[in-house]
Amino acid sequence: MDTMTLAPAAPAASAASATASPEEIKPLPTWFFAFEGLASAGFDLVQADQRFLWALGALFAVNAVVSLTVLRSRLRLAKRMWRGKNTRKVAIALLALRLGAHLALTVAGFTVVPAAGHFAFAAVMSVTTVTLLWYAQRVSLRALAAEGV
Repeated sequence: MDTMTLAPAAPAASAASATASPEEIKPLPTWFFAFEGLASAGFDLVQADQRFLWALGALFAVNAVVSLTVLRSRLRLAKRMWRGKNTRKVAIALLALRLGAHLALTVAGFTVVPAAGHFAFAAVMSVTTVTLLWYAQRVSLRALAAEGV
């Protein structure tokens, strides 16, 4: 009889542990967004100096290891963020910013040739990426808190 009374309680306990309260969902740290910022700046960094290709490869490897180990507990938030429309809008906006800026310069008769120009583009893209991803995370956390998940 004890097993019958415990059997229904076991799935409920596992369901309760599977859904975390908003307080239990830890936000992604801002330093993690720096990885993403450097990734978005990668094109211009490589255009400025080909030696950055090796550094970016190492950065992507570190990013993968950190994502799968240190930030494993926060993977749920990252998945929720990518399902959200805001994060996809951020990704599309960043791509449009990059292509639009280079296209606008080309149409105006300018090209970003010197390394300093590429470094400036890299800095702008990196800061923009970190800021927008941080904002998208805040919006996602507020939505999770409103849902009571």
